[in-house]
Amino acid sequence: LYAYAYTKNPTSIDVEPSELPTQIGLMQNYPNPFNPSTTIEFSLPQSGYVTLKVYNLLGKEVATLLEGNKPAGRHTVSFDASALTSGLYYYTLTAGGPSTGSGQATKQSRKMLLMR
Repeated sequence: LYAYAYTKNPTSIDVEPSELPTQIGLMQNYPNPFNPSTTIEFSLPQSGYVTLKVYNLLGKEVATLLEGNKPAGRHTVSFDASALTSGLYYYTLTAGGPSTGSGQATKQSRKMLLMR
């Protein structure tokens, strides 16, 4: 026979504190391939200025999805590519840098495929 002492109040809900990311991260978009919209996620360990841009295969910027200050945490951005042609595109996150007191800016890129 076992006894268990339940010490928490059963009428309340415990909320676990959210964990902040430990490094800047750019995740793969989803869905991928996509038509005509997709979701891009990134994480920031501290608040700061970020840009999220989309480039075609020739390196020409085709969209600026985000440009400004963001708080620490995980962020989601939607990208509507209905004005673009089918093909491979790169999205690049630039975060941090001397203006935010974090030294060098971090730049990460990933590929995504728009299929019509």
